[in-house]
Amino acid sequence: MTLRRFHALSAILIAAFVCLHIANHLVGLSGAAEHIAFMEVARSVYRFPLVEFALLSCVAFQIVSGLTFVVRGWKQRHGLIPWLQAISGAYLSFFLVVHVGAVLFGRAALNLDTNFYFAAAGFHVAPFQFFFAPYYFLAVVALFTHLGCAAYWQAQDRPRIARVLVVAVPSAVGAVASLLIVLSLAGALFPLQVPAEYKATYAPPDR
Repeated sequence: MTLRRFHALSAILIAAFVCLHIANHLVGLSGAAEHIAFMEVARSVYRFPLVEFALLSCVAFQIVSGLTFVVRGWKQRHGLIPWLQAISGAYLSFFLVVHVGAVLFGRAALNLDTNFYFAAAGFHVAPFQFFFAPYYFLAVVALFTHLGCAAYWQAQDRPRIARVLVVAVPSAVGAVASLLIVLSLAGALFPLQVPAEYKATYAPPDR
């Protein structure tokens, strides 16, 4: 079985988790409490030791294999879609390294519940919001764009407009979902008070 085939197969498990994770954030558009309540139920599945190990293994494999494809095809890549796929995949690799690493560090070293407040804290301690707003926004857009590009290659026998839409529609949906998620984390959709212990990971608590 080829590396690309393994890459696609491992992506299925990650995509299932990501769909659940994005659903969690969309539920959270109505408030942090709703986000955390949904997460507590979802965690009974994805934090089951065997499932979590499989997810982390797939994430590690996706990062390595994805960057391998980016490097291998650098000089052979021509056209918008191949470059969109490569750039979105490279950004997802960056995001997964930083985000998964931060969550594991928060759990193991900081002894924090890596819930909604953990994700939102950076938006509420200046000047970190200038990093986290594009960081989260681009992650969701990159994910939907990358999936759209993957679907594009499966639609080569379709009319050109259909092939364009199979990339453009997921990208647009991703942009809207991403904007809503960023606004919720920033506290723009509902009143949000981030506990001091989460802010303290970026700056000392208020005296």
